[in-house]
Amino acid sequence: MVNPTTSGAARVGLPPARYVLTTLNLGPGAAPGPGAPTVGVHGSYRILRTEEVDAKDTPLSEAERSSVAATGVPAATRFAGDSFEGTARRAAKLSISEAAVETFDDIKELIASLPAKRDMVRHDPVITVDANSERVAEEERNVRVTGFLYAASRENDNDFHLIIGRDTAADAPMYMTMEVSGLPPRGDASFARLKAARDAFAAFFGENLPGASYDFYDPPIPVKVEGSLFFDMSHANGRSPGPPSLHDDMPVIWEVHPIFSITLER
Repeated sequence: MVNPTTSGAARVGLPPARYVLTTLNLGPGAAPGPGAPTVGVHGSYRILRTEEVDAKDTPLSEAERSSVAATGVPAATRFAGDSFEGTARRAAKLSISEAAVETFDDIKELIASLPAKRDMVRHDPVITVDANSERVAEEERNVRVTGFLYAASRENDNDFHLIIGRDTAADAPMYMTMEVSGLPPRGDASFARLKAARDAFAAFFGENLPGASYDFYDPPIPVKVEGSLFFDMSHANGRSPGPPSLHDDMPVIWEVHPIFSITLER
């Protein structure tokens, strides 16, 4: 896939201007602050730092919005550091399936391969949101998918939520959540691979990592992700995850979670 040159607000996947608090540079050596795009390894990008949060998250306060607009520094999440601080389906979220890796060249193809939400919600055995909830058979899949990173945020559990979608020139936009996980205890079997993925994500963004609200990337950043499939039972009812401006084109609450390998500007 070729990442098309941004065409401003007309292209798909950009947030409404009213949600944008500030615009930052992204590229090797870039520092937070307003300005034109910085040249990256293979392209130039802007970060549109917005007030958008997942529907079940607390909106930014007026003080936080003002601070982000004035300084460019993202709103803080509840926990610092890299350790996973959540509880819902913790066992599944921090595990890596032993299945062979399936390759998908389009998010649409991956989404088409997923079991229906109603079947997972009615799953036998029942999928709970308890911390010790393990992977079920349908989640014993590893995938490799190429696409574009449109937006990202950092959640209070220390996961980075990545909104990955199709080429902007595709016949219809479609996005899916994929997560760079907070880290398990150092002795866990998955620790080394999850840390490598988290380190790669942090190294690419440097001082421009996202915070509690969504950053959008203009143009979207080419990315290759490998990880295990995960059904987010905690969002089986009510509004599903993702920034509101992209939500209508996010058809599943399935995720790639955790990501165990990520290459940006692939």
